Amino acid sequence: MDFIDLRSDTVTQPTAEMRAAMANAIVGDDVYGEDPTVNRLQEMAATLMGKEAGLFVPSGTMGNLAAVLAHCNRGDEIILGNKSHTFLSEAGGIAALGGVQPYQVPNLPDGTLRLEDIRAAIRSDDPHHPTTRLVSLENTHNRCGGVAIGKKYTETVGQLAHEHGLYLHLDGARIFNAATALGVSAAELAAPADSVTFCLSKGLSAPVGSVLCGSKEFIQRALRIRKQLGGGMRQAGVLAAAGIVALETMRDQLEQDHARARHLARGLAFIPGLVLDPGTPHTNMVFLNLDESVSLDAVEVEARLSMFGVKVDATGPRRFRLVLHAWVDDAGVEKAVAAFNQVIQEAMI
Repeated sequence: MDFIDLRSDTVTQPTAEMRAAMANAIVGDDVYGEDPTVNRLQEMAATLMGKEAGLFVPSGTMGNLAAVLAHCNRGDEIILGNKSHTFLSEAGGIAALGGVQPYQVPNLPDGTLRLEDIRAAIRSDDPHHPTTRLVSLENTHNRCGGVAIGKKYTETVGQLAHEHGLYLHLDGARIFNAATALGVSAAELAAPADSVTFCLSKGLSAPVGSVLCGSKEFIQRALRIRKQLGGGMRQAGVLAAAGIVALETMRDQLEQDHARARHLARGLAFIPGLVLDPGTPHTNMVFLNLDESVSLDAVEVEARLSMFGVKVDATGPRRFRLVLHAWVDDAGVEKAVAAFNQVIQEAMI
């Protein structure tokens, strides 16, 4: 059976052009800085983010961890949202491996943090306190509906952080989705940040990898951290080649993903028993819940949808996140709507 996979945009597979580039990549030993394809990817990424330098890492989690450890010392504190990916979904790495304490402030529905909450979280210079060192934002914000955060807000947070001698890190795993939704460049969204990560392996469809960008001095520190984390890759140009193609060919595809997310949301909105989040989709993610009239829970609905060739991921007892990407076309959207309609109608009390 051919499945329509809406679990995540991480399920994307490399395009034929990426596979050809990987097969023909010119490589060297990247730990020695001698892989020309990795070097080209890092330079390209830095340019797109408006930063001096870039560092290719195996994953966004490693990129965020390397950034935090390059900015912070053991015993320092980072201010971040209570729904942020770094806090919820990165295995507590900043604390376990870096000794960096997270100070969580509430994320608003639009993914932002209240400026007054950030300001209140900044510690005074007191030996009883950890040292506040870093503020972290996320764009797009996964747990807040895939919402894109505007550049003016990030500029304001950056100004606040820098006025207090703090750094600003941007978890931009899907920053190109944010740029597409807002009609601005990724560099504009990343400009206020001292460092930014973005993923190649989500909507851009590369098989693996992220890039961490910042100043040359910062990237030199992050390079050492990457080595300590075991992320020094050798002939990594085989992977970087796919990342280059992703940046060259897949960014324009993201608008189609957003359009198909809107198409999917319109179709699901007409199905009794499904309740879509207000405003969804903001980018390529559709969030919805089962109302009380549906006799099944989300895990049961997930299992029944798979029988119709549709894969989804239950994110709560009665909640779903559906993610559009380059491997779901218009026919796939229609198939998903039809499958939901049949499963939900059979489950109505």
